[in-house]
Amino acid sequence: MQISLNTQILMGALSGVGLGILFMQLGPEAELSKQGLYICGLVGTLFIDMLKMVLAPLVFTSIVVGVCNLRLHSQMHKVWVTTLAFFTLSMAIAIALGLGASNLFEPGKGVHLDLFNHANQNFSAKQLTFPEFIAEFMHGLFLNPFAALVQGNVLAIVVFALMLGVAIVTGGERYRNIQMLMQEGLELMLRMVGWIMRLSPYGIMALLAKLLATQSLTLLTSLIKFIAVILGTTLLHGFVLLPLLLFLFTAISPLRFFKGAREALLTAFATSSSSATLPVTLRCTEQHLHVSPSIAGFVIPLGATVNMDGTALYEASAALFVANLAGIDLNLTQQLIVFFTTMIAAIGAPGIPSAGMVTMIMVLQSVGLPTEAIAILLPIDRILDTVRTMVNVEGDMIGSLVVQKWVEERD
Repeated sequence: MQISLNTQILMGALSGVGLGILFMQLGPEAELSKQGLYICGLVGTLFIDMLKMVLAPLVFTSIVVGVCNLRLHSQMHKVWVTTLAFFTLSMAIAIALGLGASNLFEPGKGVHLDLFNHANQNFSAKQLTFPEFIAEFMHGLFLNPFAALVQGNVLAIVVFALMLGVAIVTGGERYRNIQMLMQEGLELMLRMVGWIMRLSPYGIMALLAKLLATQSLTLLTSLIKFIAVILGTTLLHGFVLLPLLLFLFTAISPLRFFKGAREALLTAFATSSSSATLPVTLRCTEQHLHVSPSIAGFVIPLGATVNMDGTALYEASAALFVANLAGIDLNLTQQLIVFFTTMIAAIGAPGIPSAGMVTMIMVLQSVGLPTEAIAILLPIDRILDTVRTMVNVEGDMIGSLVVQKWVEERD
């Protein structure tokens, strides 16, 4: 009897947790721990690198083919509007939830910021004012497409692919051969993804083992309330609010969704990268959740770049956490500034591990909070990043189901 890939991934995840606990108990100096962590580092890095290898061409071909398959301008317009409307709604709910929970539980109250001055003094991030961030974000949308492909600049690739897809559609039969070439390129990429996914149980096992064994726990006692608030609100958004939106808009049961999405969610949890998980997300959305390739090929890559529910929730909560540590009370106007700034920052954050730490600087600066406080978030960021990335990917998949249902009903 052949074991399914989903079962293999689950077994790999459980094995990774067990190995991580074993290495932690043995201690970092034990020879078995050193050799085990070295091997886990190699296997985990290989798995992520292989996914990143196919990322740029997969995003490019999937969006071009997705736009081309929409055919009619009216339908393309419906998909655009519905996609952006759902992404905005889901991120707004996530940010409101994060702000509300932080106001209710007040993590960081009574803890002085100078307790953490010794942590990560060498951390450096690009300091951007709000206008500078907007200017840089807009500048990054339009780059040389070849340079964007080489650099793996997903946002620039998405923009060029959208424009190319629209140009092919408006050109009609004249560009039929180019459309077929893109379709064949997408099929090739998906075939390669299938090969890579055979290694996913081992990659996820290695990544989880290293994560558990090497994560520093020295600051967690002081930050346990903040961690609990973030994990609680993120899981509430991911396992209650997003499935509720899915059911309200599509009548699809949460159980059916999670059954089809678990492979992508586990990969997102292990890699902490929505971009690296993108090949798996596309595969699950199309094959397990039965979303049309023309819809999934447009919504999923776009969502991996601009739809970051977990990141938005985290950055909003973290801003209030830092304010509490600094003894600053943010009024309603300042929290509204945090709300809108967080949404823009989440859109601009690349889908890579801990990317939100850089855009977090902008959120803090928007209301005059001390950016030096970013250092206290670094020791716990890797743990929280796993959960929020899983919710980011979940939001993309649910978005594709909502868009498909809405477009079908309108047609």
